[in-house]
Amino acid sequence: MVEKKMWGKIYYCAIAAMLVATAWSAPHEGHEGHEGHDHGGHTADHHHHLHHGEDEPHPSHGGDDACHLLAPHNADFAFSLYKKLALHPDAQGKNIFFSPVGVAMALSMLAVGAKGSTLSQIYSTLGYSKLQADQVNEGYEHLIHMLGHSRDAMQLEAGAGVAIREGFKVVDKFLKDVQHYYNSEAFSVDFSKPEIAAEEINKFIAKKTHDKITSMVKDLDSDTVMMLINYMYFRGKWDKPFDAQLTHKADFHVDKDTTVQVDMMKRTGRYDIFQDVANRTTVMMVPYKGNTSMMIVLPDDGKMKEVEEYICRHHLKTWHEKLFRSSVDLFMPKFSISATSKLKPILEDMGVTDAFGDTADFSGMTEEVKVKVSQVVHQAVLSVDEKGTEAAAATTIEIMPMSLPDTVMLNRPFLVMIVEDSTKSILFMGKITNPTV
Repeated sequence: MVEKKMWGKIYYCAIAAMLVATAWSAPHEGHEGHEGHDHGGHTADHHHHLHHGEDEPHPSHGGDDACHLLAPHNADFAFSLYKKLALHPDAQGKNIFFSPVGVAMALSMLAVGAKGSTLSQIYSTLGYSKLQADQVNEGYEHLIHMLGHSRDAMQLEAGAGVAIREGFKVVDKFLKDVQHYYNSEAFSVDFSKPEIAAEEINKFIAKKTHDKITSMVKDLDSDTVMMLINYMYFRGKWDKPFDAQLTHKADFHVDKDTTVQVDMMKRTGRYDIFQDVANRTTVMMVPYKGNTSMMIVLPDDGKMKEVEEYICRHHLKTWHEKLFRSSVDLFMPKFSISATSKLKPILEDMGVTDAFGDTADFSGMTEEVKVKVSQVVHQAVLSVDEKGTEAAAATTIEIMPMSLPDTVMLNRPFLVMIVEDSTKSILFMGKITNPTV
C-alpha cells in the first residue's frame, strides 16, 4: 500500500454488488463445523489472488480479445442501468453513482454457478447472449489483471469475495473458477448469527475499499447460505492538478428553486472538449495520470432529462471522435458523494427474474439445496478535490494560444463517467445533482 501522501485525494470506491443466496427448500442442519465444506478448507484468513503474479506476463488465451468483446455490451448495460436508476422515484433530485463494470462483473460471477434459463437471463441482460462463458470469464480475468497493472500512476483494484455458511457444501469448480477469473477469496461465516456475519463481511469490504465503505451489509437473513461480494476501488491523481488557491465559494443550482454553496475549483488549461449543439450538451475529458479519464457531460440549462433519455454508447463513440483540444477555463465543484442502490427490482425489470424466484437454478454453485438470490445491493463512493499533497510544490506550465478560452462552468447538475481509455470500459458513472450531500 502506497503511503497516502503519494496519492491524490481524488478517489472512487465501489462495492459493485452483493448477491445473497437463500435456501428455500431443504434445511441445512446436520453439518457440523467444516466437514461439509467442499472448497478446500478456505477460511476467512485465506487470501488467494490471481493465478499469475502481478509482474508476470498475462497468459495468451484470448483474454485481451475477450476484454474488448465485453466493452460495448458493458457500455449498453451501463446506460440501461443508469436510465432505470434515474427514472426511479427515489432518485428524483438525488445524486446517482454506481460502477457498471462492477455490477456486470458481479452478475457474471453469479452466472458461473447458474444453469438453464437462470444463466441465459443473466447473459441476455448483460448483452452476452452471443458470447461463450469462457469468453466472458477470460474477459474479466484480463480486465482485472490489466487494471491492477497501472499502480504506478493510480490505484485501481477489483476483485470479489464469497462468504459461505459454515458447513455448507459449495461445488469446488465454482470456487476455483471465481477465484481464477474474478480474483475472488472464499471465507466462512456463521449466517445463523446475522449480526456477527454482517460484521465479518463488512470488515472484508472495508479492507478491500481502504475503509471507504464500512457498513454496507445490514439486515442479513439467518437462512442465508452464501453471499457473493464484488468490489472496485479507484484512487487517481489528476494529470493536471488544480491550484487550491483558486478554489472559491460559488453557487450551484440544484434546480430552479434550489441553490447551494460549493467550493468551486478553477483551472485554465488545454482539454479535449466538444460542444454538441444538436444534442444540447457540452462534453469534456479531464484525464487522470495513467490510462483513465473523467468524461464530463454538461447538458444545456434545463436539458438534463432530454440528455438522460437519449444518451447511449453511440453518443460516447461520436463524442470521442469529435473531441478537440482547446483552451478551457474549467470550474468544477469539490464534492464527496455516496450512493446506495437496491438493484433487485431493477434487474428483474431488465430481465433477470429466475435468479430471484423459486425456479432459480444455481446447481453449478451448490447441489446441496435449491437456492435463490434474495437481494442485490450496490454502493459506490466518489470524492473529488484539487490534487494530492505531493503535487503542491509542482507547477505545470502550458503553452496557451492567444484566443480567449472556452468556459465550462459546472454550476448545475452534470453527468460523470470514469472511463478506462484503452478498452473504453465505463468503470463508474453517475449524475451530480447536488455536490453538497
